[in-house]
Amino acid sequence: MLHNRDILRATANHKDQTSAPMSETARYKLFVRNLVLAAKIGVHPHERVRPPRLRVTVELDMASDLPQRDELVDTLDYERIVADIRALAVARHINLVETFADAVAQLCLTNRRVVAAHVSVEKLDVYPDAESVGVTLERRRQE
Repeated sequence: MLHNRDILRATANHKDQTSAPMSETARYKLFVRNLVLAAKIGVHPHERVRPPRLRVTVELDMASDLPQRDELVDTLDYERIVADIRALAVARHINLVETFADAVAQLCLTNRRVVAAHVSVEKLDVYPDAESVGVTLERRRQE
């Protein structure tokens, strides 16, 4: 069990990283899980009338170590990712979940801090006996 002094030491060490070099690295992933939204998507006429619900999960492999400072400007803001996915969902009609997932991945890779995007897009409420149908894909930045 962690004690208060351990927690204080850990946060103090994080703040001191800018002054003392560390030998280890701490790669990290950023994620948004199970974002549910209505989207202009689908090949069936009824999907154009009533946009289906999607569940979107994004996991991003970040190019750098953890941020050196405890400042939002030093990382990728989740709010921006969520806002961009929401905007994509209503921007234009897309036929396939594969196309939507790839667009989400490409959108995430526009930030140079992201080296890979793992995207899962599920259509909800399609079949009464299935929770969802969908696709998972990975797109990596070309070196």
